[in-house]
Amino acid sequence: MELDKQYSPNDIEKKWYKIWEENKYFQGHMDAGKKSYSIVIPPPNVTGILHMGHVLNNCIQDTLIRYKRMCGYNTLWVPGCDHAGIATQNKVERKLADEGLKKEDLGRDKFIEETWKWKEKHGGIITTQLRMLGASLDWDRERFTMDEGLSHAVRSIFVDLYKENMIYKGEYLVNWCPRCGTAIADDEVDHTDTKGSLWYIKYPVKNSDEFIIIATTRPETMLADTAVAVHPEDERYKNLIGKYLILPLVNREIPIIADPYVDREFGTGALKITPAHDPNDFEVGKKHNLPIISMMTKEGKVVDEYKKYAGMTMLDARVLIADDLSTQGFLIKTEDHSHSVGHCYRCNSIVEPRVSEQWFVKMDGLAKRALEVVQNGQIEIIPKRWEKVYYNWLNNIRDWCISRQLWWGHRIPAWYGPDKKIFVEVSEEKAYEEARKYYGKEIKLEQENDVLDTWFSSALWPFSTLGWPDKTKELSTFYPTSVLVTGADILFFWVARMIFFGLYEMKDIPFHHVFLHGIVRDEFGIKMSKTLGNSPDPIDLINAHGADAMRFAMIYNTSQGQDVFWSEKLLDMGKSFANKIWNAARFVLMNLEGFDINKIDKNDISYEMVDRWILSRLNETAKEVEEKINKYMLDESAKSIFEFLRGDFCDWYVEIAKIRLYNKDDAFKKSKLTAQYMLWTVLETGLRLLHPYMPFITEEIWQIIKKDNSPTIMLASYPVGEDKAIDKTITTNFEYIKEVVSSLRNIRAEMGISPAKMANVSIKTLNKNELKTLEENKLFISDLANIDNFIFGENITKPEQCGFRVAKESEVYMELAGLLNKEAELKKLLDQAAKIHKELDKVNAKLSDEKFISKAPEHILDREKRIQKECQDKLNKINENINGLK
Repeated sequence: MELDKQYSPNDIEKKWYKIWEENKYFQGHMDAGKKSYSIVIPPPNVTGILHMGHVLNNCIQDTLIRYKRMCGYNTLWVPGCDHAGIATQNKVERKLADEGLKKEDLGRDKFIEETWKWKEKHGGIITTQLRMLGASLDWDRERFTMDEGLSHAVRSIFVDLYKENMIYKGEYLVNWCPRCGTAIADDEVDHTDTKGSLWYIKYPVKNSDEFIIIATTRPETMLADTAVAVHPEDERYKNLIGKYLILPLVNREIPIIADPYVDREFGTGALKITPAHDPNDFEVGKKHNLPIISMMTKEGKVVDEYKKYAGMTMLDARVLIADDLSTQGFLIKTEDHSHSVGHCYRCNSIVEPRVSEQWFVKMDGLAKRALEVVQNGQIEIIPKRWEKVYYNWLNNIRDWCISRQLWWGHRIPAWYGPDKKIFVEVSEEKAYEEARKYYGKEIKLEQENDVLDTWFSSALWPFSTLGWPDKTKELSTFYPTSVLVTGADILFFWVARMIFFGLYEMKDIPFHHVFLHGIVRDEFGIKMSKTLGNSPDPIDLINAHGADAMRFAMIYNTSQGQDVFWSEKLLDMGKSFANKIWNAARFVLMNLEGFDINKIDKNDISYEMVDRWILSRLNETAKEVEEKINKYMLDESAKSIFEFLRGDFCDWYVEIAKIRLYNKDDAFKKSKLTAQYMLWTVLETGLRLLHPYMPFITEEIWQIIKKDNSPTIMLASYPVGEDKAIDKTITTNFEYIKEVVSSLRNIRAEMGISPAKMANVSIKTLNKNELKTLEENKLFISDLANIDNFIFGENITKPEQCGFRVAKESEVYMELAGLLNKEAELKKLLDQAAKIHKELDKVNAKLSDEKFISKAPEHILDREKRIQKECQDKLNKINENINGLK
């Protein structure tokens, strides 16, 4: 059996994923006596399709789970999707709108039925795409946040929290999205600095010629003002405290109150108080028992009470109200003013503060415990810098608004009696049972219309997916989970809330580590977005380059916790590496004729320096990978494997092995067998090292060279580096050989000398170890550097015309006489120098331009500085060669 000449990833990847899934190699086993390692996938929206952020997130998770599986753990990676309340409902509503319908035309039950149909038809696309990526998820345990088991879990924890007085219902000011028609939580509001205006408005004092001027960024909300507040120690207004103002345009009397909350330095030091439409005003209003007057409907339009403005959007009303204030002499002036405006994280509409009746979870106790488990190290957040952000958020947390005015989602398990008595139970049957006990007769109950915030059900994910509230074997085996891999952008939405509920219900943390990765940006540093057109379709990339190339390029180029600057060029590296491994494997297989690993007599193996070196590097690499992957330095672990397989193995060991394999001399028989043995050993072990990063290509090759009948590489043992096999002296000596050969190759390249031309080489060194190394490896060095006459020693004279390099303590000379045309080469070097000078002048001009430096993003500046250094280094090297020729 042999490998095809060309590496064709698509066929290989489809073949192996089908085999893996059919044979249930991803299954989470619960074998006694084994350590357990588990991850729950951040559930993508059921409406979602794979994007580059998903690729990064799932490549990290799959690398970790495949590594631990090969290390012998009971491993479980739980798949699933989120019902995505607002997002999914919006999609179905848009579908209905295309048919000329609204959800109200169908009614709640029919609309939910239509949403389930839509979910069955369009949902789950992303799970098919994750298979193309190679994600080794236990598909038999796939969950959905609204499946029967998880719905029961949601109702159960809601009842528990309510009965412990940790959930309550009340009329409070909430963030209201008029577009989505629902309340949203504080952390679902994206704040953006916006250029606006500051309007200065005159409020007349009742029965007086006096007035107070207030400054506001939202003149439209004055319709709902119920007071004007001033600081109690502000001398400007002391005589007015307790008096009444006449509200312009409305003619309502409102009091002048004193409150230390007022900032005397902002505007005029007088603050209009609108409890129904500002969170701070709401608190001031509660303290002073002010009435709450709402001027906005749930659609974000002015209420009917204000006839002139009724039905207008808030922004349209602002324009007309400002115009009326000006016409009637109340508008003093307008100034430009930048301020923060909240937008819905789902639809980007402006969020309006609005008083409404909602359900809340009390945060004090939950937040306190969630702080403790990170502070005491039970949960480690990686990178550590995010801990400070986590602490800050929890120390300033408000009660969580969990109700949403939607139809799609977990309907709140609360039922109302005829007198509005609330019965909160896990089922309607149980609610009626409790109602009969309370009323002493049969009565009709009405269920709460609101549904729960999507993040409420997601917060149960680490234990609900393992069977809670039942006490399952999965829970006892895999909870707490090992690591949560997610983006830092949902640290508050999701991560903190899982910690709340895990500690509350399970009395234990939900995971030991939180690994926060950055976001994927384009090569210019702009966040990838379909709207901007800078986000490639990962499936197109997989089809063009292969999943392995994409996986390796993503991991290799993602530093811990940093954003990824993605370019399709990065895939070239992944694809090139895959081809390198493929071709090296083909070479090894073609040169194993007559070799059987199961029949090798170790007495026939005679290690030479190069063999001991590659074994040392193999074990060193295995140790590096183990250390780095367990510290979540996945890019560093990938680089260690890349440098070993591509550099040490393919570029050096394989090249030297050719000399031994192709030599027909009987004296080389043992050397040839040893080379074959080492080629097989390093390739087989290297494939196992690489498997978590590039699962498909490693499986395809390993199946041909494996030693026994093991069914899959993913269940083979992961290589463990042995200290006794690491020989630093051998490594140092071989690095010297590499440096000598590279020096000679560089001289050829820079002087334009063909690698096919034989050269005379001399090396001068006083270092005894270097001389010994040259003597023992003279044959290999001569072959690798294509040397005709090779001399070395302590008293070597520098040839008259030569290329010169330093390797460690050695002076390396290549005679140039007869190898090149001196005049032609000199002209070529001068032309190259002129070209690089031009490029260097261009970049120097940029970096000396203050305007460019002040506006360019940091990564662009870094790139220009890197180009500057590369140009200067090239120029120095060329000038050195010019001087050598002259």
